[in-house]
Amino acid sequence: MRDVESEGSQSADVALRDAINQGLVAGPRMLVSTRGIAAVGQYEPFGVSPDLVGFPTGAQMISGAEEARRAVREQIGNGANWIKVYADWSEPTLTVEEMKVIVEEAHKHKRKVAAHATTPEGIHNALTAGVDSIEHGHRIDRANLELMKAQGVFLVPTVGVIDARAADLPNDEIAHQRFAAFMAHIDESLKTAQMLGVKIAAGFDASGVKNQSKNADELVALVKHGLTPIEAIRAATTSAAELLGWEDRVGAIEPERFADLIAVEGDPLADITVLKGVKFVMKGGAVVKDGH
Repeated sequence: MRDVESEGSQSADVALRDAINQGLVAGPRMLVSTRGIAAVGQYEPFGVSPDLVGFPTGAQMISGAEEARRAVREQIGNGANWIKVYADWSEPTLTVEEMKVIVEEAHKHKRKVAAHATTPEGIHNALTAGVDSIEHGHRIDRANLELMKAQGVFLVPTVGVIDARAADLPNDEIAHQRFAAFMAHIDESLKTAQMLGVKIAAGFDASGVKNQSKNADELVALVKHGLTPIEAIRAATTSAAELLGWEDRVGAIEPERFADLIAVEGDPLADITVLKGVKFVMKGGAVVKDGH
């Protein structure tokens, strides 16, 4: 599991990763990003009274290249396996120069960089800086997809969380029309990404308590929005393993890799939703869950 930012929990993801690795608690193998990096004033929580100096934030806020470099060094020093940046919010935020320093410092320490990016300019800035993956990319255009293909950058489309938000739309015709247009653009973008050969990995933006542990919803959503079941499964296995840099350890059932297996009732190639009901789990050859 790649956890791209702890949302204000500081380095608690490092502690959880290490506790799992030490056998103190049950859980998946984790690659963690600690705090994430965002531009000052451009990430949650918004609207905090300015007299509350030092109020906890959802990411490490920086302004300028040297603050960016320091943030990367601090996060790696605190145990980060990945570095997460916020290239935009409602508009571009971090500059190309800031992100280039982040990528340079991360790659020097053999860490990859994931970029939250949804706007065309924010996506382009992140790609120009040399990031390894674009998270979300919901308003991506063809030019950026072509650049991703040329640079071997992964797209993690997180369409499951968008589908989940559909249930929360107001009872308003205009809102539903806008949402339908938004989803139509996402569908067309995924189609274009596949046509161009952009690498796609499955990642689920749970966004809150109610969606935790529902990662299979992302595979269901990927199929709903144009991938075949086997393409969605590969996005969560072989492709995701390549994104993690762990293709020699996970992502396929082959000699010399971890014996990580699941079993479901039914054929996910015929009905992808059966992956929402995992009955059996094996991690590293040890049975974690059996039939319940």
